[in-house]
This record gives sequence, structure tokens and C-alpha cells, in this order.
Amino acid sequence: MRTIAMPRAFILINTDLHVYDDILNTLRKVEGVREVYKLHGVYDIIAKVEADSMEKFKEIVNRKLRSAREIKSTITMIVSEDTRI
Repeated sequence: MRTIAMPRAFILINTDLHVYDDILNTLRKVEGVREVYKLHGVYDIIAKVEADSMEKFKEIVNRKLRSAREIKSTITMIVSEDTRI
């Protein structure tokens, strides 16, 4: 296991279905968003976000993701350790 040097998180997103593809395209253009996937279930989208600092991370999440009108709600899960095999 390695401690994470830069902030990394997975963000679960709820949105309106009629703007689903627009949100996906918007997220793909946001600096720090590394991966975006459509989901089936309680949440509509999951995004992997990375930043150089916690301040930059907060800016990405609060100003760029959560401020989008089409995004109804989010849950942010910050990675504490890298346990990839």
C-alpha cells in the first residue's frame, strides 16, 4: 500500500437523464477529471478526479462539478491509500 501524495477521489453524480450526455462531455473537459463512466443504478455517473493539491482539488469539485445546474447531487469519496494490485 502507498499513501496518496496528491488528492484523488471518485465522485458519484446524480443528474437529469435528458442532460446525461451533456454532463459527460462537460466532465471530460474539466481539468483534473481523469475518467468518467455512465452508471446504471442509484447514481448516473462516476468520475475519477485528481489534483496537485487539496486546494486545487476543492476548486475542481466545488466550483466546476457541484456548481453545474444539471448535477442534482454528488458524493465524493477521497482515496486514502493506493491498494491497486
